[in-house]
Amino acid sequence: MLITPKRTMIASALALVAGTAQAQDYCGGAGTDGQWIGGSEAASDISTADAYREQMALVLSGNQHVSLFSLSAPTDVRVEAAGRGNGDPAFDLFDADGNIVVSDDDSGGNGAARAELSLQPGTYCLNMASYDGAPMTAFVRIGRSDQEALTTGAGTGSTGSPPAVSGSCGDAAPLGTLDGPLTGTGSANATPFWGFSLAAPTPITVTAANEAADTVITLFDANNTVLGENDDFNGLDSQLDFTDGLPAGDYCLQVAALDDGDAPVDVAVSVYDPQAAIAALYASGEAAPPLDGTIAITDLGTLSNRLRRDEQVTDTATWFSFTVSDPGLVLIEAIGAGSGVDPWIALYDDLGRQIEINDDSAGGLDSMIAARISNGGFLLAVKQLDSGRGTVRLLMERYVPAP
Repeated sequence: MLITPKRTMIASALALVAGTAQAQDYCGGAGTDGQWIGGSEAASDISTADAYREQMALVLSGNQHVSLFSLSAPTDVRVEAAGRGNGDPAFDLFDADGNIVVSDDDSGGNGAARAELSLQPGTYCLNMASYDGAPMTAFVRIGRSDQEALTTGAGTGSTGSPPAVSGSCGDAAPLGTLDGPLTGTGSANATPFWGFSLAAPTPITVTAANEAADTVITLFDANNTVLGENDDFNGLDSQLDFTDGLPAGDYCLQVAALDDGDAPVDVAVSVYDPQAAIAALYASGEAAPPLDGTIAITDLGTLSNRLRRDEQVTDTATWFSFTVSDPGLVLIEAIGAGSGVDPWIALYDDLGRQIEINDDSAGGLDSMIAARISNGGFLLAVKQLDSGRGTVRLLMERYVPAP
């Protein structure tokens, strides 16, 4: 389940492939240290590729692997990531401007990630990481819908896959035509399909919310073509953003539940709002906010050796800033006080580049980051993954190299 996901992943990874593209700022910075999946830019054009393109990547703790590909024509694309052994990959797909096109964790079945969607010409970055932050070897495959798939698809996995959904899009509950937000409420068991229409080409956002259900959503066009799938986008809720817009026509949204299929799920379709999307990333801790005062950031001052404080947090990120005067190693722990608190932390530099994220460590729910850093300013996001409020003990320690 997602990072995101529960998270947006902007760190480095060690990949066992050639073709590093470091000279350009791909996908608004999300493609830093990316690898052309075909070995070169020309060979990574999926629209004209004679076969799917695939990479094997070693993803170290808290890091990610970035696969770059391009399209020279509108193309139905399948993007997939499958881990070896117990590896549980999750990914975000970014367009050339750095907008998230789709995120996924388990739609490939058996813990693999997968999405099938129609994309316009341009450059794309598939950012893949380990869902639990553990080191992982994984395969990434990008190809057209007519080429061989790497994964089996959701519904075939033994764990974390959505259950079989009865009915079809012909049974969809009508939401109406989008001229303002469209909303509906129903359980995944009682109302597994929702239908809506677009009168004109429109960029849209589709959501399904109730963490008790742990929703998985799939959007189909009138020809039953899968346009996108998502498991976890904000906590256990699901969201799909179609930033390039979808054409006028009829659409069908399938809602499945990984947990309580009788829990009421709030479904919404609205016009995509770029500013709201950015604000949501800041609130989730998946992108660092600007240091201009628009987002509340608590200044912890200079971290000289050790700092400890208790903080009341929710599923909206609480932001802290701090500085270090010399290069070294910083150890950050977020420890839940009491039962049911599941901390999550993310560390960024002052330019907003993600250094490391962590959810669970040492076999428990507490979080820990150990990162080598240079001198300068840093931002830290702290939240808990469950809804409600909980107390987190934040411990920060700095270590400097021996002379």
